[in-house]
Amino acid sequence: MNKTFLQPRLVKIGGSGITKSLSIGGTSSVSIQTMWKDGIDNIVDDDKALHETLKQINDLQALGCDIIRFAVPDTKSAKALVKIAQNTSMPLVADIHFDYRLALECLKGNVAKIRINPGNIGSRDKVEAVVNGCREKGTAIRIGVNTGSLPKDLAEKVENGIISRTEALAETAARECEVFEELKFDQYVVSMKASSVEETVLSNEAFASKYNIPLHIGVTEAGPLITGVVKSTLAFSKLLNEGIGSTIRVSLSSSPENEVITGREILHECGLRKGGVTIISCPRCGRLGFDVHSFLDRWQNRLLAMDKDITVAVMGCIVNGPGEGKHADLGIAGAGDKAIIFKKGKIIHTINAKDADIIFEQELNSL
Repeated sequence: MNKTFLQPRLVKIGGSGITKSLSIGGTSSVSIQTMWKDGIDNIVDDDKALHETLKQINDLQALGCDIIRFAVPDTKSAKALVKIAQNTSMPLVADIHFDYRLALECLKGNVAKIRINPGNIGSRDKVEAVVNGCREKGTAIRIGVNTGSLPKDLAEKVENGIISRTEALAETAARECEVFEELKFDQYVVSMKASSVEETVLSNEAFASKYNIPLHIGVTEAGPLITGVVKSTLAFSKLLNEGIGSTIRVSLSSSPENEVITGREILHECGLRKGGVTIISCPRCGRLGFDVHSFLDRWQNRLLAMDKDITVAVMGCIVNGPGEGKHADLGIAGAGDKAIIFKKGKIIHTINAKDADIIFEQELNSL
C-alpha cells in the first residue's frame, strides 16, 4: 500500500545583516546542519576565540554545511552567539532549553532560528513570548520534540502500552503545532527524534501524512562514528526517498566535520545533492602498496571543500589502481617507493612516493 505525504510549505531563515537567506521546505534543496561541540561563553571577551570559531565555521561551510546549531545554556552564551552571528554569513540556530529568556536575548542579534522544546520551556505564555519575539524579528523557530520529553499524559500511555512511542512523538509534535497555528505563526520547522531508526522513520511518516510543515530529520544520540553513520543512513535514505525531510542533521559522537560529510554523502547517494568532488578509494590490503589511509587523512577535507565536479581515485596498488579507477578524472596509486598519477585510467606520471602530494596537487589544480 502506497503512503501519501504532503509537500511541506516554505520557511525562510536568515537574511538579516550579513547572514545569507536560506529556504527550508517547498521545492528547496535539502539543507545540511551540524551542531557546535563546544561551549561559546568565552567568545564574549576573547577575540582570538571568536576568530578561531569563525574559521571553523568557514571550513564547515566549504564542506557543504548550511546551518549550525549552538547550545545556549546561559546569558553569556546567548551574547556570544549574537556576536558570532554578526560576523558570519552562515545561518546560526540557538538551541534553547528551560529558560525562554535566553531565546529573547538571542533575538537581539542576527540569529537565524530559535530551537525550543515546548515540553521543557514552560507555560504557554513563555512559548507565546518567544513566538511573538520571532515574529517581530522575522526569525524562524524549530519545534524539537524527542522521546525523553513527552507530555506526562502521553508518557503514561506509552508506559501502560496504550500507544507506542512513535505515536506519542507524532502527537506531541501535533499539539505544539496547534499552539503555533493558534498564534498565527507559520515560520516554523518540526523535528521528532528518537535513538531508534524505526521510531524515527515511523513518527516522521505519521506526521508527514497529515501536515505540510517542513521536517528536520535526525536520529538523536545515534552513537559513535560507525554506529551513527549506519543509523542515520538507514533512517535518512528511507525518509528522503519518500520525499520526507527538508533539512537533516547527522548526530554523531564525533566531529562536526564528520557530521557534515556524512550528511553530504547521504544526500549525494540519494540523488539530492549534485556536484562536488567524489572520492573513491580502496580499503588497502596485504599487497603493501600506496598508503591510502594517510593520504586520505591529509586530503579528504580539502578535496571535499573544492568547488569542482570531479571524481578522484586513491588506490592502494599499481596493479589495480588505474583499472578500478579508470573512470576517475584524477587518480593516484603506488607500490613501494613509487607512485603513479593517472587520469581516466591513463598513467601520466610515475614518481617517487615522497613527491606524491606535490605532483597530485599540481594535476588537481589543472583540472
